[in-house]
Amino acid sequence: MMLNDKLALVTGASRGIGRAIAKGLAAEGAHVIVTARTQGGLEDLDDEIKAAGGKCTLVPLDQMDPEGIEKLAQIVDERWGRLDILVAAAGQLGELTPASQVTAKTWNEVLGVNVIAPARLIRAFEPLLLKSDGGRAVFLTSGAAKSCRAYWAPYAASKAALDALVTSWADEHDKSSLRINLVNPGPMKTAMRKKAFPQEDESKLAKPEDILPLVLSLVGDDTTRHGEWIDFPTEG
Repeated sequence: MMLNDKLALVTGASRGIGRAIAKGLAAEGAHVIVTARTQGGLEDLDDEIKAAGGKCTLVPLDQMDPEGIEKLAQIVDERWGRLDILVAAAGQLGELTPASQVTAKTWNEVLGVNVIAPARLIRAFEPLLLKSDGGRAVFLTSGAAKSCRAYWAPYAASKAALDALVTSWADEHDKSSLRINLVNPGPMKTAMRKKAFPQEDESKLAKPEDILPLVLSLVGDDTTRHGEWIDFPTEG
C-alpha cells in the first residue's frame, strides 16, 4: 500500500468528499485522523475504516472553535511528532442570496470555515508537516472562486481568498520538500451540491470517491506537483 506508516489529517470527514478521501487514505495504509462537527458521522466512518482493516482516530471538532485546531496540533505533536498529509475538506456554503442581503452571521460563518480555519490549520500544522520526510497538503477549492456568479458572494469570495492563501503559502515552500496544492472537485454528488442545486439530476454527477485517484497522486512520496490549482476530472 502506497501510504503505509503515513499519518494523515482530514477535516470535514463525516460526509461527502472528506469522508471518501479519509476512507481512501486509510485503504492505502495511512493512519487517518478525521475531524468534523458531527460525532455520529465520524463514529460511522471510524467503524467502516476499522472494519476494513484500517487505522483511524476520530476527533469531533468545530472549525469555528477558537482553540480547537491549535489543541489538535498539540495533541498530534505530542503523540506522533509529525504530520505527513493534510487534507482540508471542510466547507460552508452559506445562503445563496443577493450580496446586499447577506447577514454578518453568514459572512462570519462562511469566511470562518472556508478561510480562517484553513489559515489556522496552516499555522498550527506547518511545523508538523515539515517534520515529515515529505509533507503533503491538499485544500478543496471551488470553481465558484472564478465564476463569481450572482447570489454566491460569500462562498465565491471565501474560496477566492482560500486560493490566494494557499497559493501564497505554497510559494513560501518552493524550496522545501512540502508539496501544497488546491483541488477543485467540480460538480459532485454531495449534500452541499444538493443544497445549491436542489433540482439537479444527481445521476449525472461524479461521486465523491471518484476524486480519490487524483488526491492520492498528490499525497504520495513521488508527487512533484506544487502550488497548482487542479480541476477534477483531470489528466494529471
